Amino acid sequence: MIIDFHTHSFPDKVAEKAMKNLSEASHSVAFADGTVQGIINSMKEGGITRSVILPVATKASSVTGMNDYAHSFNKQYEKQGLLSFGCMHPEFEGWKAELDRIAQMGLKGIKIHPVYQGVNQDDVRFVRILERAGELGLIVVSHAGLDIGFPGEIKSTPAMIVNAIKQAGPVKFVAAHMGGWKLWNEVGCLAEYTSIYIDTAFSLGSIIPRENDDYYLGADTKMLNGKQFCDIVHLFGADRVLFGSDSPWDSQKQAVERIRQSGIAQYEADKIFCRNACRLLNI
Repeated sequence: MIIDFHTHSFPDKVAEKAMKNLSEASHSVAFADGTVQGIINSMKEGGITRSVILPVATKASSVTGMNDYAHSFNKQYEKQGLLSFGCMHPEFEGWKAELDRIAQMGLKGIKIHPVYQGVNQDDVRFVRILERAGELGLIVVSHAGLDIGFPGEIKSTPAMIVNAIKQAGPVKFVAAHMGGWKLWNEVGCLAEYTSIYIDTAFSLGSIIPRENDDYYLGADTKMLNGKQFCDIVHLFGADRVLFGSDSPWDSQKQAVERIRQSGIAQYEADKIFCRNACRLLNI
């Protein structure tokens, strides 16, 4: 069994436009079309048993509707191995009541994205969300590090995450992209906080630039190599690492293969691909 803890999809009516805009902003290619059927096809190709969909609310007014959609999505696609989290925006006025409603609807957690949402990770507006999510037992998955679509934007460093966790208290927190995309030399400060997990999304290998797009220089496309990946896994312990592909921005099949070829031990891979996610999701 393989559980992909970090994926995205869009409703069919907006998927094409959303993928085009995001691909242009990131100067990179996608490996699926961003639709629900696209990720189902990707899962079959990659041998993925279950994918967690992480919706991002880019404006506060979208939160309620997106959470309603996530609830109905889970009813419709659960048997096909898809599980959507809810979302929250730091500027949503009814944040506390909405987090309560998310829990009541049976959603397992929420996704937040400091860069897309324009608020620092350790801002009080995020801290209060983390605190309440911890009280409700909700998992919080947060973008961590720089963002490929927002060059130079610094909203979620490992140090900011530590500061937020210190203020919020116990919460099941997943720092995406191996704890801090392109800030991997800074993630050591997260390791002592045992409630913090990391996921592997879009961290191994290289960025694939768009055709005829010279935005990236050669070295800019590089992400973690196998040794660097294994070093971070061992820093946190394999019990706190979750497999994520960031599909459609990476191939689920290739993401699995990169981890298998990284030099990680089989017992560690078993935890990363399945056991940790099962424990965290209580499945």
